[in-house]
Amino acid sequence: MAETARHPESRYGNRPTMKDVAARAGVGLKTVSRVVNSEPGVTPDTERRVQEAIEALGFRRNDSARVLRKGRTASIGLVLEDLADPFYGPLSRAVEEVARAHGALLINGSSAEDPDREQELVLALCARRVDGLIVIPAGDDHRYLEPEIKAGIATVFVDRPAGRVEADMVLSDSFGGAREGVAHLVAHGHRRIGFIGDQPRIHTAKERLRGYHEALTDAGITVEDSWVSLGSTDPARVRAAAETMLTGPDPVTALFAGNNRVTVTVVRVLAECDRRIALVGFDDIELADLLGITVISQDAAAVGRTAAEHLFRRLDGADHAPARVELPTRLIPRGSGELPPA
Repeated sequence: MAETARHPESRYGNRPTMKDVAARAGVGLKTVSRVVNSEPGVTPDTERRVQEAIEALGFRRNDSARVLRKGRTASIGLVLEDLADPFYGPLSRAVEEVARAHGALLINGSSAEDPDREQELVLALCARRVDGLIVIPAGDDHRYLEPEIKAGIATVFVDRPAGRVEADMVLSDSFGGAREGVAHLVAHGHRRIGFIGDQPRIHTAKERLRGYHEALTDAGITVEDSWVSLGSTDPARVRAAAETMLTGPDPVTALFAGNNRVTVTVVRVLAECDRRIALVGFDDIELADLLGITVISQDAAAVGRTAAEHLFRRLDGADHAPARVELPTRLIPRGSGELPPA
């Protein structure tokens, strides 16, 4: 006899509906709706029966209908560069706290520094009808967002300016921070200072390189091509750049690291070096205080909080011209940036 195939029951059932709640409580749909939405017109005894039915069935309100009625989803999207980057942890948390204070849900994702992926992710969030967007841009052309902005999706760009669209932006002073960090090395006697930064197409990398050049120009120092290396923050690439600068007949006596990932690799290289090299890094890193790493610190939480506050002001009806907010950085001397030339 042929054995009949048996299909195991799915562990997932169907979600209970308001009809199920109404049937269990012995009331009409409108009564359940009033209880769920905290509307008046229901007696205490009836409300109790409905609440007991909701609890017994595990009913959860479907907010889709509310979206259709109110035109707002009470959600915002956050598009980051890299979820693993320590800089974005406090930034994301600050955005989430502001969103929570406004009764909104935060949905985030990562572009992985890919402009196409950024666009895909941003438009996917728009398709899910988020009320607003906070974007750390990977690309330099954001005209794809123009229809969404015109349709009412508030948008704030963070860390880097928007490309070819008018929008609010919140930045750290990358130029001023780098200039201060390099000037600090010059003040401690250094004349040969290397710069290792991120990819040159990235706004923050360009601004920090500009600050580096400005500080050395102000000090009357001509920059040699061999002192500058821009590119991927891949540890192998950064290590090779640092080792090249630290060897040869005229090695650099100090290094300026263009971001936290570069700093981490440079610290490892310097730990293997047979002479003491001064170091200033842009962005703080974990254990920098214990390791004595001098840094230019940018307040990631303040950046996220400021961006989110701007976004919710827009959602509340603010219609002023697009604003550019630039937050200051802070030099934190801890020892590595105060070493004299070897």
